[in-house]
Amino acid sequence: MLDVGLTLEPSRAEVVRRLRSLSAQAWTPELLGVIRENTAPNTKGISAKLAFGSDFPYREPEGAACRRRGVGLRPSMAFGGLSNVWGAAVLPFRQSDLGGWPLGCADLARHYTAVLRMTGLAARRDGLESLFPLYVDEPGVLEPSRQAAALLARLERHRAWLEARGIYFGASRLAVRASRSSEDQGCVYCRTCMYGCPYGFIYNSARTVEELKGHHRFSYQPDVVVTSVIERPQSVVVSGRHRVTARAVEVEAERVYLATGPVRTTEILLRSLKAYDHTVWLSDSQYFVVPLLLLRRETAVRREALHTLSQVFVEIVDPSVSPYTVHLQVYSYSDMITLALKRALGRIGSDALVRWLEDRLLVVQGYLHSSVSSRIGVTLRREGDGEPSLDLKADVNPTSGRAVRRVVAKLMRHPGRLGVVPVGPLLQIADPGRGFHSGGSFPMRSRPAPFETDALGRPHGWRRVHAVDATIFPSIPATTITLSVMANAHRIAWESSNLS
Repeated sequence: MLDVGLTLEPSRAEVVRRLRSLSAQAWTPELLGVIRENTAPNTKGISAKLAFGSDFPYREPEGAACRRRGVGLRPSMAFGGLSNVWGAAVLPFRQSDLGGWPLGCADLARHYTAVLRMTGLAARRDGLESLFPLYVDEPGVLEPSRQAAALLARLERHRAWLEARGIYFGASRLAVRASRSSEDQGCVYCRTCMYGCPYGFIYNSARTVEELKGHHRFSYQPDVVVTSVIERPQSVVVSGRHRVTARAVEVEAERVYLATGPVRTTEILLRSLKAYDHTVWLSDSQYFVVPLLLLRRETAVRREALHTLSQVFVEIVDPSVSPYTVHLQVYSYSDMITLALKRALGRIGSDALVRWLEDRLLVVQGYLHSSVSSRIGVTLRREGDGEPSLDLKADVNPTSGRAVRRVVAKLMRHPGRLGVVPVGPLLQIADPGRGFHSGGSFPMRSRPAPFETDALGRPHGWRRVHAVDATIFPSIPATTITLSVMANAHRIAWESSNLS
């Protein structure tokens, strides 16, 4: 494995180690202050989710930066990539959302199961199973917050009525280790999820790489920036440079799997094809955020032991809103809500008012299918004799904003049965890529043309190079992307393992 492999600063890593060595009840304000640094939420959310107060997941080595115009998507060159900062939400795709794909959910089923064995799954058997199989027999269970429990209870009382109107719901599904017994270590509800889990209960792919390092057939080489691949009749030559010394690096392999994320994998393929000034298009799942007010207040949420990842999933299947599934993730209290309220209210924000609001406030992160979302043009530019540069430019789809507003309007029509009211004026529709659910610049096709790939992620005319991340998704369904990226990568590895 060749990897840039940027890691958390040693001083912060030491703080995380100290937190991990203590019970959550013994954590000091000084230690917690370090991992909460540099995060300043407001009514628009946060500019970027950090890992223990660090932006290392987003840093780009010198000479590897890309230019972004109106684009929220950022690549990661960190050890573990964006799994250092993800929300751990996992949900498979629906067959009805895979139009134009050369494969379907049945082709991914066994690989969903394999991946969930790797990541772990905290979930419940509930109404979501009518749309989304669990793919595991015995998931772990996380206890909901009081706000989430009240919301789920209200929704459950009106399940039949809501489902008849295309509103499905259930407990969130998270790649989080949950306790199954008194002897089994799992989530301790320490409320720090949004800053990073000091105990490592949220799945991070760095953990899998560390496990692989113990295998005699696996080797890991960090500090390598891969720039291109060249196919030969019986091998592939991978070219790059050392991140620190800038010396050339070249590795020859029988077969290569590119998994650097949709931005960097696209760049590597464009460089390898010498496709300068040719624009390919990344599809995106439109991301939006809207607050909800609970009709019934749950008091003293500041003192509750809880996890602060998504608590509830709501799926909207309504052609009058969108021809594809709309995915909503509901978040209950975290201290970021208190900080955002205090900043928004300013001098009028008495502690009593802030507490009244935080006891009622939930936050929804929503996603649309890429067919009704904006897209991102990716172009490799060559300027003189210098290194090529990557340009990312937003191509805004005006229908996406209208679709988002239809989602909010649908929620506003049923406050009594939902138990919540959306705060429409605070709706935030993000720039393309801001939700990090993007891909498809080299989409899989049954009969690929140039700048497309086959069902094994191999670009047109190539046999030994496989792109295995979201770069090859023909579309981006609204439901969470990471689980399906991992399952499809597992499928490609499995099916290509016996190729000559």
